[in-house]
Amino acid sequence: MTMDDDLSRIGISLPKNLLDRFDEILNFRGYSSRSEGIRDAIRTYITYYKWMSDVKGEREGVITMVYDHEQRNLLTTITEIEHDHHEIIKASLHSHVTHDRCLEVILVHGDGEQLKSLAEHLMAQKGVESVKLTTISVED
Repeated sequence: MTMDDDLSRIGISLPKNLLDRFDEILNFRGYSSRSEGIRDAIRTYITYYKWMSDVKGEREGVITMVYDHEQRNLLTTITEIEHDHHEIIKASLHSHVTHDRCLEVILVHGDGEQLKSLAEHLMAQKGVESVKLTTISVED
C-alpha cells in the first residue's frame, strides 16, 4: 500500500434517483463496489478541475449547462450571473429538454480566468445538474 491507499470513511446524502442512476452505471461498467465508483468519479472531478486551472489567456469557448428550471429562484439567479458577465457572453441558446430540464449553451470570449469564473459560478448553483466549459486559445 502507498500513502494514497490510506482510506477514510465519509458519509454522503444523495437523492434516490441520482444514486439509482449511479448504481446502473457502476453495474454497466463492472465496478466491484460503489466506493470504487465514487473514487473514480472524484479522480475524474480532480482531473477536470486541474484542466480548468490551465485555462489562461484570451480564449473563445462554450459553456454547456443542464439545469432544473423548476428549482426555486434558479432562473433569476442564472440571469443575474449572466448579466454580471455580459462583457464575455457573446450569445446563448436555451432549449427545453423535458418539462423540468433545460439545456443552455453560452458562447463566451475573454480572459480564461473570467470564463472559468463564470462556469464555476454557474456550477455552484442548486438545481444546476452539469456545467462544462470548453475553450480554445485565440492566440497563435
